[in-house]
Parts: sequence; C-alpha cells; structure tokens
Amino acid sequence: MAGLAAAITLAAKGETITLVEKQSYPGGKMRIVEIEDAKIDAGPTVFTMKWVFEKLFADSGSDFENHVGLHKANTLARHAWDNSGYFDLFADEAESEASIREFFGPNCAEGFRKFSKDAKAIFETLQHTFIAAPRPNPIQLSQRVGLTKIGTLLNLRPFTTLWKALGDYFPDPRLQQLFGRYATYVGSSPFQSPATLMLIAHVEQAGVWHVKGGMHALAVAMRDRAQSLGVIFKSNSDVSNVIIENGRASGVKLATGETLHARKVLYCGDVSKLTKEFFTQSPAPAVPIVQPKDRALSAITWNAVAKTSGFPLQRHNVFFSDDYADEFNSIFQKSQVPVKPTVYICAQNRNDDANLISGNRDHLLCLINAPAFGDKRQLSQEELSQCHSATFSLLDRCGLKLETSASQMQVTQPANFETLFPGSGGSLYGRASHGWMASFSRPGSKTKLKGFYLAGGSIHPGAGVPMATLSGMLAAQQIMMDQGLT
Repeated sequence: MAGLAAAITLAAKGETITLVEKQSYPGGKMRIVEIEDAKIDAGPTVFTMKWVFEKLFADSGSDFENHVGLHKANTLARHAWDNSGYFDLFADEAESEASIREFFGPNCAEGFRKFSKDAKAIFETLQHTFIAAPRPNPIQLSQRVGLTKIGTLLNLRPFTTLWKALGDYFPDPRLQQLFGRYATYVGSSPFQSPATLMLIAHVEQAGVWHVKGGMHALAVAMRDRAQSLGVIFKSNSDVSNVIIENGRASGVKLATGETLHARKVLYCGDVSKLTKEFFTQSPAPAVPIVQPKDRALSAITWNAVAKTSGFPLQRHNVFFSDDYADEFNSIFQKSQVPVKPTVYICAQNRNDDANLISGNRDHLLCLINAPAFGDKRQLSQEELSQCHSATFSLLDRCGLKLETSASQMQVTQPANFETLFPGSGGSLYGRASHGWMASFSRPGSKTKLKGFYLAGGSIHPGAGVPMATLSGMLAAQQIMMDQGLT
C-alpha cells in the first residue's frame, strides 16, 4: 500500500516510476485467498481514515469515490465473552453510550463519554504533528504541538499503559478488554503499550467503511490509478539486491538476474530484511533492524467458507479470552501461542443488520494473535490442531456453530507470513508499540544511504492500512524535496 501511494504521488508530479512487486497481485498484506468460488480478504479488513485516500487521489487529480465503492458501517463491531449475549459498539457515539449503559451500567456509560472525549483530543493533537507529518523526535514533537502546551503533551498519556488508563474509565474489565484490543491494531499488547493508542477508538468512531468487493479492491483501485498515471507495474518480480554505485542507490537486481536502473529507490518491505546481504558493494544503510524481542504480533488465520448458526455474526466480531493478561504474556514474554486466545472474525458478506448479503454461506477470516517466530520455527500439524481446538471451542462457548470442511478452509501461520513478507518473522506490524519511545523508534522515510528511501507498515507513522499509505505519501514528499520539486 505504501508503494502504491508513493507511485501515485510521484507519477502525478511527472516522475517516471516502476513499481516492482514480488506477488502477482497489488497491495502486499492486503491479499485475498480463493476458496471454491469465493474471494476472501486474508489481510486487513477494517477501512478507516478515509481522508488519507481522498487526499491521495485528489492530489493526483482524481476523486477517490469514483474509484472505490464504500458503505459506511453503522455497527463497528459485535463482542461476546460467553453465551449470555453480545454487545455492539456503534459508529454513533450516543448510540454506543446508550448500549454501554444498558449492558454495563451507568458508571461505564459515563466513563465512555469521558474516554471518547479524551481519545478525540489525543487524535487531534497528533493528526498533523505526528501521524501525517515526517517522523519527529520527542523534542520536535513538542515543538510542533507547542512548547507552551505542556498540559496537552501530558494528556497524550505516553507514560501510562493503555490497560491502566482504561481502568480509570471503565470499572467493568470487559470494557478494558474491548478498548484494550485496539493495541492489537498495531500489533501490540494493551499491557505494554502507551495510553496514547486510545486515539484508535476515535479513528473508528470517526468512520469505518465497508469496501465494495472487499478490501483488496482498494489495492486494485490504487494500482489502476497508478497505471493511469503512467506507472509501470512489474508483478511476480522479486528483488534480490539493491545496487549501490558511487555511494548511492542506483537500482535493483531481480531474482531473475534482470537489473533495473533508477535515480531513486524506495523500499516498502519490512525493514528487518535490510541486512548487509541485501545491498551490493556497500554495507547496509543505517536502518534500525527490529530485534525478535521487539517484534509486533503475528497471527494464525483461518479463511473459510462455512455455514454458520447460533450467533448472529456482524461484519466485525470479537470473541474474548477469559484470561486476557495470560494471552499477551504468552505471546510477548514466553513466545508461545496462547492457550486461551481472543478470536476475531470478519464475516465478509454480512451487512449492518447481520444478514448475509448473498448466498447462505459465510466468507470468513478467523484470526488469533501469535508470536512472530516464523523465521525460527513452523507450527506442526499437531500444534495447529491444538490452536484450532482452542479457537473454535471459544466460538462454540459463545454460541457460534460453523459447518465447514478441510477443503473449504485455508490456514496461515507465522512461518507462512515470514515467507510472504521476508525478514519479519511473520510480524504483521513491524515493531511493537511498547513503551513511550516505541513510536519514535520507527525509521523515517529518508536513510543515510543517498537515493534510498523507506515506506511501509514498519516505518513511521506505523502499522495499518491508512498509516502505511501515509508513509508512502511522506516518502514521496521527501523524494520530491530532495529533487527540488516542491
């Protein structure tokens, strides 16, 4: 997504761009799997921050909504802990507050009102100073916010964990789980991430959209827009090396042996692949490699076509573990798949009233969090069977029944993600956002190697579809500045 965004931005300025893609499809992690006649999203499933894509297309001379069909969701997600009922969170803040009041009581409703206000304030403070701006250090961020606004900076709550902060708003631990889950949107633990990540709750309340044709349609639309601007798209082209000549990046060598020469090279994979071996005639540029202990979450996923019953699935559904602390302790401290995982299900042909849009079978992505150890080991069939049992036992406990078969299901584990995205260990988000300095530890778009730039989910401003897209736009802006085009 970062590469597509950068290609669109640069091509719109008249630059000649070749976009080299390892896979046969565009979009990187925004991929699909085909099961029978169903094309199912196997990567990101939540579309937010529409303004990022509106700006990307507008700056290229087009209207985003002419390229992508969108439907704004009324229900953000459905949540369950057992078979006693479910709780819905809505796009309308007042509706969510009323729902919380009914399900959790008046104290939690009051806490939600204050939480929503504070989450919005954090987002508004960081939107133009950090999220959509070149990577700052802490001092630069202070200057952007305003050195006289110490209270505003402290209200970002960088030194308080998200889990602890949520306890100040919500006396019911189930709501701590629900809003703590937003840390996993950036591959992290709510017990180690700063409370600043509250802003993700505001991002969702500001709008979640369903993309017509699935999330992968967004990547296809971006590729098509790039090609309409003259971008050359080379699919099935694996880059083996970055070529260094006279102390600067001067092109790439493909696995086939073909060489592509260029004035600038923008790399959009995981930064941890950028070891010395990836460069010719020069040591690797000064890019911080993410150590295994600092990696963000990986996952085990099951894409499936299934007949479901017993639980009224929405588009987005979360079934919570009854030992949330142990789930993240297992992953980040023990490097083990949790025995009691939380399960996310995206039922991709469901609409807001929880009815199937078409057919009588659901197209599902089921996901549990896992450690990013895919470069070290592959889970055995016995281990995968144990994960399957733990996952689907929780669903059964919450009342959801699935009828499917082995031929209607595709499993992806950390080792598979490592193969798809080399260097990551299967991490889907780059560096975990643990500790107040984590957000400043991601590299920016410019490196110390002349002519070599970075973008993607492991780069500033962070993981997630809109953030990766912003990183591509920021990298393009840096390239244009260095060429004197802005």
